[in-house]
Amino acid sequence: MKLVIQRVNHASVKIDGQVNGAIEKGFMILVGSEKGDNQATVEWLANKIAKLRVFEDENGKMNLNIHQVEGKILSVSQFTLLAELEHGNRPSFKAAGDPAEAKKMYEAFNSALENKELEVQTGVFGADMQVDLENDGPATFELNYQVHND
Repeated sequence: MKLVIQRVNHASVKIDGQVNGAIEKGFMILVGSEKGDNQATVEWLANKIAKLRVFEDENGKMNLNIHQVEGKILSVSQFTLLAELEHGNRPSFKAAGDPAEAKKMYEAFNSALENKELEVQTGVFGADMQVDLENDGPATFELNYQVHND
């Protein structure tokens, strides 16, 4: 699973001109599910997100987590994060998970975040969405994690 995590002052996602999810301070997370993602993947990522200390403390240091700043999450599925661009000029999406399985993993990820006592707003898996946000910092982080079943 590949995530792009943006620390935001506010973010929203619209579908057909209607707001589907909106937050104030927190994380706007773009979520791409890869082949091989499983429950262990989403649990590890949700735990990491809940503990990630990237919000500024009173000294201006990245030292606080999302709970400490009473932040929320806007989670948006985005398979294009998994595009392979190294060969040719048209992206390949071989690494992306099967859509039905990817939807399950996206929903499981959101549930795992909620189980960490985080408020989660979402887009709609597979929908054409417009995302609006104000990146705070800017602070943007990429997190790519896959459980290996060796």
